[in-house]
Amino acid sequence: MTLNVLLALSLLAMLLALLRWRRCSRALIALALILLLAVGCGPVPTWLLTRLQSAYAVQAPVTWGQRNVIVLLGAGTVRVVDTGHVEASLYAYGRINRAAALYRACRQSGQSCKVEVSGGDARALGNPEAAIYSEQLQRLGVDAADLLLESRSMNTWQNAQFSAPLLKAYGADRVLLVSSAYHLRRGMLYFTHFGIPATPVRAEYVSGIGSWEPLSYNFAMTDLALHEYGGIAQYRVYEAMGWNVRATKPGAL
Repeated sequence: MTLNVLLALSLLAMLLALLRWRRCSRALIALALILLLAVGCGPVPTWLLTRLQSAYAVQAPVTWGQRNVIVLLGAGTVRVVDTGHVEASLYAYGRINRAAALYRACRQSGQSCKVEVSGGDARALGNPEAAIYSEQLQRLGVDAADLLLESRSMNTWQNAQFSAPLLKAYGADRVLLVSSAYHLRRGMLYFTHFGIPATPVRAEYVSGIGSWEPLSYNFAMTDLALHEYGGIAQYRVYEAMGWNVRATKPGAL
């Protein structure tokens, strides 16, 4: 996304130079250079991600209810080229480990606990995220009988939409939403829309890297943050226009 903007600015600057609009061309070149350094050297992604994740930086202690559900949001799958086997993506393991740790803590408290894994086959690899992640959770000690699989959702909005009936059917009185810190703000917005009073619990926390030279990592982190802000902005616009599915009243779960 940001690299495309840089490319567009550079091409436009070249075109203006050919048309002999030299002042405009120099201005665009300067703007592209500033953007390259501000993003690539770390200030922009660090600022964007800090604002996005600040509410989840500190892990608050969990108070368990009588019927608890830990909702694990998917982060993609990948096909291993040599074997054809489908596995959880690199970005999923922090979430999976956090959900398993919460499950063990819940079981130790003596309360009823389920793990709902939400995620379909968004990449069309033949296996939904929910099925792939559930295998990893069982290796980490989660009882298969305590797994609730939601394998239809293709995005975060559907994660919330399709999780609501499962949580209601189970009669959950405590819902923990597990995802990456950068993803929780948008996830909480959507789950609240569908009347799910969830408590956010972050897995990994990410940030930009300060550097004297532009790093591709910082461009990737900027795009990651902008994707989240874009999803939040889209929700606000759709809500104002009345295009979203009608919100569920809080506590209806």
